[in-house]
Parts: sequence; structure tokens; C-alpha cells
Amino acid sequence: MSTVLIFDFGLKRTGVAIGNTIVGTASPEETLISATPGKPDWKGITRLIEKWNPSQFVVGMPKQLNGDDTELSAPIEKFCNQLNGRYNLPVAQANEQFSSIEAGRRLKQVRQAGRKQKVSKEEVDRVSAVIIFENWYQSQ
Repeated sequence: MSTVLIFDFGLKRTGVAIGNTIVGTASPEETLISATPGKPDWKGITRLIEKWNPSQFVVGMPKQLNGDDTELSAPIEKFCNQLNGRYNLPVAQANEQFSSIEAGRRLKQVRQAGRKQKVSKEEVDRVSAVIIFENWYQSQ
């Protein structure tokens, strides 16, 4: 196993990153926009799979502070099952608690070092996927 496709699934946007389990790093790839809220962009996902040929998927799963499910838990669980069913690759779930907050913080730090520019939701989604990979990789 070396290449992993990571998803920060959302009902409108899904951030995607590419991870490498040999070196333990990930890079933001792109943000897929759902044409229909809650329905994944399967064409975009297939294109990324063909481009990167991953051996596994990692999907962020949000939890409440007390460990309970959130309103996104069921749609994300469905997405995980569909990923496995469509592409026949293992799907791991990783804690994504606060990943969007951390992603926004990281992007703002980079911006402060350079030009001032607003951080887009799409950028946050991609960097959130990187953080999901980091959380998953550290737990392995």
C-alpha cells in the first residue's frame, strides 16, 4: 500500500487529498462539487482513481465531542459503502473532528506570510482532507 485517496465528504463539496503511506504525507488535490446536494461527484472520483490508482480510501468521519454521531454520519457511512461497492477498494474512516477549523488556521498562517487573500471553502475542504490523512496515518 502506498497511494491513498482521502475524502472530506460534504453534502455540497468534497475535499480530496492524495496521501502516501510510505512517507506519511498528503497533498491537497481538488474539491469536487456535488451537482445534487448529498450525491457524490462519481465522475470526478472515477477520474481521480484513474489518475492516482490508489490502494485504499480514507474518509473523514465527524463525531461529537462525546463520541456520538453527527447529522453527517449517516450520509458519510453511505458514501463509504458506495465507494467500496463501486471501486472494490478498502475504505477506512478517520476522525475529522476540528479538521476544517485546523485547515482554516493553516491556510490563514500561509496567507499571513504572503499576500492577504481570503481563504475559500474549497481550499479548506482540500486541506481538511490532508488533516484527515494525518489523523488516520498517526493512528496506524
